[in-house]
Amino acid sequence: MNASPIHVEMLFHEQSSTFTYVVHGFDSDECVVIDPCLDIDLASGSLHTSSVEKVSMYIEAKNLRCRYILETHAHADHLTAAYYLKAKHGGDIVIGAFIGDIQKTFAEIYSEPTDFSLCGEQFDILLNDGDELVLDDFTIKSIHVPGHTPACMAYIVEDAVFVGDTLFMPDSGTARCDFPGGDARTLFRSIQRLFELPDNTRVFVCHDYQPGGRELQFESSIAEQKLNNIHVNHNVTESEYVEMRETRDATLAMPKLMLPSLQVNIRAGALPVSPLTNKAFITLPINAFGGDDISAIKEK
Repeated sequence: MNASPIHVEMLFHEQSSTFTYVVHGFDSDECVVIDPCLDIDLASGSLHTSSVEKVSMYIEAKNLRCRYILETHAHADHLTAAYYLKAKHGGDIVIGAFIGDIQKTFAEIYSEPTDFSLCGEQFDILLNDGDELVLDDFTIKSIHVPGHTPACMAYIVEDAVFVGDTLFMPDSGTARCDFPGGDARTLFRSIQRLFELPDNTRVFVCHDYQPGGRELQFESSIAEQKLNNIHVNHNVTESEYVEMRETRDATLAMPKLMLPSLQVNIRAGALPVSPLTNKAFITLPINAFGGDDISAIKEK
């Protein structure tokens, strides 16, 4: 089997079970980083950079130049470190062009000011389906894969595809579709587009929750996914998938870091600031996703 023309370095964010990838070729010093993460301690309201510093150390150890920081979507389980990484190493922050749909939904939830931009201009590059980014050693091709969120993107890099939250490892299935704008039928159809890639395409997932306590895994192939994915293999029909996904999603709790994460992630990783003190300040909207009537105890 021919060696891959790219190197993929995986770094694991244990707090959210997220994989960050540094991708680079062998004949230039350019790299891209996919889905970097910050650490947060909710109890103390403190942010830490120990996880993203491992990414930074790898870039420095290999004498790489960061060209792009790719977000597969606006994550609901961790705060992106894209803004921090750009400040330290440069590189354009990239996301799917439909990020504005996410911003519109969550700007209302967070009571963002009227001048908060809802067209994605916080990011450097917005990609549509089929758009490409060209580096010295390789080209990145984008695929719009909505369903988990309206703005999800997968990225094809040579013999690999970075699928975000469309597919997990085959024994873990697929991502939930009950977030605002999510849709199980849409996700099924997005996955069918990924299944059209060559069978030997390497599939790099965004998360692994280690079912049964098995060892951590982050890479499969299109062939393995089509044959063995427990939710969406080649024997599963669209209607069967939709019924399974919607039934399962109805049992899932809200991600623990969703509310702090989205407020930062719709800003490309920049921290919101208090208009009174100009200090970094994350708000907690009450009952944005359900709860009892609190009108009697609201401040007048």
